Amino acid sequence: MRHFSLAVIFLSLGAAGLRAQGNYEVQVYGSDLVQPGVTMVELHSNFTASGEKQTIDGVLPTNHAEHETVEITHGFNEWFETGFYIFTSIQSDGTWYYVGSHIRPRFSVPEKYHLPVGISLSNEIGWQRPNFSGDTWTWEIRPIVDKKIDKWYLAFNPTFDKSFRGPEAHRGYEFSPNFKFSYDVTKRIAAGLEYYGALGPVTGFDPLRDQQQQILPAVDIDFGERWEFNFGVGVGVTGATDHLLIKAILGYRFNFKGNQK
Repeated sequence: MRHFSLAVIFLSLGAAGLRAQGNYEVQVYGSDLVQPGVTMVELHSNFTASGEKQTIDGVLPTNHAEHETVEITHGFNEWFETGFYIFTSIQSDGTWYYVGSHIRPRFSVPEKYHLPVGISLSNEIGWQRPNFSGDTWTWEIRPIVDKKIDKWYLAFNPTFDKSFRGPEAHRGYEFSPNFKFSYDVTKRIAAGLEYYGALGPVTGFDPLRDQQQQILPAVDIDFGERWEFNFGVGVGVTGATDHLLIKAILGYRFNFKGNQK
């Protein structure tokens, strides 16, 4: 398990946002997969403390909305896993909605090949209800590169998003880079920064005011090899971004075959 994140340093990388992830699954991916025969269940809890207060083009506001996402990932072999997401939203009035679901096959180069960096490729495709996303059918292509250097950990996800149905479908592929660095403060706690960006079409980025940009100081805590825990507070730095997001990820690995190391 990779360990990351509470912030001490500032990134000068530019824009970060959550348009691609929609405040449902806010995470920078590492290249490692769930072990073969193991199933990981994660709960992503994201609360928008300060966000959009109006319904725009039929899409419900995010302000004071709690997004709960269940992610179930199974490792099939040393180079392939598949994840499945169930997105839900609790609106500020307490109403709980099913939002949609995505499936995410992912391939990775096994460590036995001793590449200088970790490399994997994630593809996430699925549907969301139109009152939560104008773009109902989407595809995310996420290359993943990461590296552990002594107590430092670096991960870069140069992500490309494509809408198949909705107002953004005509824009083609959009660039949504994510980045993370962390430092192992202790053997069980790592602190750093996460960055999420939605910059616009690859053929020409949106003006800065229309880009979604968010920076998340975050912390990862190691509760044991079966567990994953991440907590962070995100600050939007453009007017198009939700201004304050609080997120937590809690995961547990179930080893049904009894072969987990």
